[in-house]
Amino acid sequence: MFKKGLLSFCVFAAALAAGCSEQKTETPQAANTYFDNSGRDDVLAGGVKMIPIETDYGTFRVWTKRIGNNPTIKVLLLHGGPAGTHEYFEAFDSFFPGAGVEYYYYDQLGSYYSDQPNDDRLWTVPRFVEEVEQVRQALGLNKDNFYILGSSWGGMLGMEYALKYQENMKGLIISNMMASIPDYVDYANNVLAKDMDPDALAEIRAFEAAGDYENPRYEELLIEQHYVHHVLRMPAEEWPEPVVRSFKHLNKHIYVMMQGPSEFGASGLLENWDRKADIHKITIPTLVTVAAHDTMDPEHMRWMAEEIPNARALDLPDGSHMAFYDDQDRYFDGVIQFLRDVDSGVFAAGN
Repeated sequence: MFKKGLLSFCVFAAALAAGCSEQKTETPQAANTYFDNSGRDDVLAGGVKMIPIETDYGTFRVWTKRIGNNPTIKVLLLHGGPAGTHEYFEAFDSFFPGAGVEYYYYDQLGSYYSDQPNDDRLWTVPRFVEEVEQVRQALGLNKDNFYILGSSWGGMLGMEYALKYQENMKGLIISNMMASIPDYVDYANNVLAKDMDPDALAEIRAFEAAGDYENPRYEELLIEQHYVHHVLRMPAEEWPEPVVRSFKHLNKHIYVMMQGPSEFGASGLLENWDRKADIHKITIPTLVTVAAHDTMDPEHMRWMAEEIPNARALDLPDGSHMAFYDDQDRYFDGVIQFLRDVDSGVFAAGN
């Protein structure tokens, strides 16, 4: 899940991170048709479309942006948080166009580029699922072309959407997310926390017991002891600018309400979320990323790839929670290969 403690840190780190050098990877030239906007109704806005979302508590708008044109591979990116932003996905610009993948950035309701209504009745998993369905319909995506790539909370939302609406989908990519919040909490407390320096952990626990989550020392300890090992395995001052910007724009109110403030526990509305008993019902082609250094338990995610009947695991031995940065080539090679295999009808589970 997105880490609340980074909010203040990222404002400070922005200037340092802005100078981060770009990674360059050669990719094949995209076909001319990839840039064909004929008949598109978003050309004047550069692919941006504000989509109305009907809810029981009013109608609101969410922000989306299309990049590329591919009639059979269209990927909707579901960001983490809850209430993060699409911005940390911007590394996809270096890989998806060259592979001819059409993809959609999307800020969920309550997130920075979309409407941010002040109504806590909106922040439920079922309501977010219905939002994704309305976005799908507005973008004209269907079972012949529609993929979801969900990262962290977005992976949870992708699972929930697939369990209700997989007949509308062509494939699902669960990126760095377990199928159980209680299991995530157990892994954080009984595995990751025990690998920390004991004195630092005791200090972190003391801040949490006091509810002093805004203390600069608490954030400093988490950055040193946790974030740079399990969230994004780079020195904090080298974190890519889109990541820093995305954390800066996190809607803290919604995040704390749904996830809770603690780094090593969930105390919000998602505290008891668990779909382990249901994920076998997802039958569409599915890719599960398994990053060795993730905040999420890699063995649990490997089990998910075995439990979902038409799934394969993508091993990322150098990856953490943002493996599309710290194990980038393996991540994008595996995701693009999955999309091509499903598209060409040669996808096989377990590979």
